[in-house]
Amino acid sequence: MKYRTLGNTGLFVSELCLGTMTFGGQGVWANMGNVQQDDAQALIARALDQGINFIDTADIYSNGASEQIVGQSLKNLGVRREDVVIATKVCGPVGTGPNDQGNSRGHILDSVKASLKRLQIDHIDLYQLHNIDTVTPIEESLAALDTLVRQGLVRYTGVKLVRLADRSRAGA
Repeated sequence: MKYRTLGNTGLFVSELCLGTMTFGGQGVWANMGNVQQDDAQALIARALDQGINFIDTADIYSNGASEQIVGQSLKNLGVRREDVVIATKVCGPVGTGPNDQGNSRGHILDSVKASLKRLQIDHIDLYQLHNIDTVTPIEESLAALDTLVRQGLVRYTGVKLVRLADRSRAGA
């Protein structure tokens, strides 16, 4: 396996990253795939055996089930935390409330704690804004990410540059 630095950092990640959007098969994500715990664990074990050290998930994938499956698999496999780079993302709706989505400080701070619990880890290596939030000022989002780094909950941050249609938290 070949490794490269993650952007302009000193963190080395495998050129291949194991994406886990198909893990869990809940809600609309069932259309993407329905890989459950045993099969997901076997995929993760095989990826690690081949030198892949980079695993990507998101809080929204299968309503958090993807993160749970990744965390449980790493625990079951006895993977040392230092041997894997875990990336997850925030922005999409994870509940029915008006603040259960987006890149607001409140949502980011709440979401990272939930992701850490599901993943069964004490820090996230790469925490990304999954989508652009047209409601929240980017300065608010970036300040929240900086807070997470300063607290040691996140090591690196990123922003996925995709713009979704404008949305309203008030409904419609």
